[in-house]
Amino acid sequence: MSLATIEIRRAKLRFGLLTGAVALLVFLILFMQTLSGQLLKEFIGGIRNQSAEVLVYGAEARRSIEGSIVTPGDVDAVAKVPGVGQSAPLGENTFTVQVNGGESKDATIFGYELGGPGAPTTLTSGRLPNADGEAVAADGAGVSFKIGDTVQVRPGGYEIAVVGLARDASFNVQPTLFASFPTYEQAVRSQNPEATIILPTLVAVEPAPGISPTELAKRINEQVQGVEALDRDTAVASLPGVASITQSFNLILLLAFIVVVLVTGFFFLILTVQKIQSLILLRAIGASTGYLLRNLLLQVVLVTVGATAAAAILLVFAAANSSADFQVSADPVLILGTGTAVLVLAVMASIGSIRRVARLDPAAATQRMAGGGLA
Repeated sequence: MSLATIEIRRAKLRFGLLTGAVALLVFLILFMQTLSGQLLKEFIGGIRNQSAEVLVYGAEARRSIEGSIVTPGDVDAVAKVPGVGQSAPLGENTFTVQVNGGESKDATIFGYELGGPGAPTTLTSGRLPNADGEAVAADGAGVSFKIGDTVQVRPGGYEIAVVGLARDASFNVQPTLFASFPTYEQAVRSQNPEATIILPTLVAVEPAPGISPTELAKRINEQVQGVEALDRDTAVASLPGVASITQSFNLILLLAFIVVVLVTGFFFLILTVQKIQSLILLRAIGASTGYLLRNLLLQVVLVTVGATAAAAILLVFAAANSSADFQVSADPVLILGTGTAVLVLAVMASIGSIRRVARLDPAAATQRMAGGGLA
């Protein structure tokens, strides 16, 4: 048994409290990362995981899908731009729906041209719609759709059959359906029977081979008046709320990482100061500086790894008990990456202790010790 493990065994309470404190901080980091990741998936998945690589908005929309309208003339003009492979109208709106006659909920319905751009790309079961009145449903965002479910648009009662399920395809943290554009039109008319013309929300575009989405978006903006074209990644990043959500969570994560560094660094610094006389005696009887440093680093590693393991268990428990309306999952890659980052930061935070151990003078064992100190 090494000097590091002997000390931990003899000071179980001290090291146990440190490990518990770091575990709670690591759990906070993991949970916030999981929460922010799932929130963004539910918020932007419907746009990120559809096939159109370029989205064309109405110029007055300010990159807001909910505020965008394009005209049939805009659709035709976009289709004529050199470099456009496929283009088609894409509708989006929020509707009140009932699943199998159950509780009414708000849901987003995308209407795209079957076989054209705008189809969901993360199908996990079932099939894409091949007729009007059929839809692929996002598997998440508060409604656990099943293939064969009937979705009724309220009021009006227009029915849409769920024929497939897609992963990470929700939009605006709502139940989401992808159906044909005529199905979308019927849903709008079911909710508003007096509607005569149903204008598309966007134009969904796929570039021709050899044309990048960024270049095609630039061409559309130059050649078509009254619209704004964005490549898919830019469209996702420009969605209202995405930047503020990301910044808020990043600030919380930064603060949590800083606290981990401070807690770990100060603990081992104070511990080193408290046992400085013992360490000098060990140096005097032949213990090398490298041996003492290895034991110090081993303690840092054991505390950090133990805290990460405990945090991972807490995250799994939290994920298993998450709400059906907003389910989260424990990602092993996230746990491993965060644990590694915390370990690196903990080692860096121990530099003060490492320097003190490295500067120990064995000859000081023959002198009267003044009791240490932080100076």
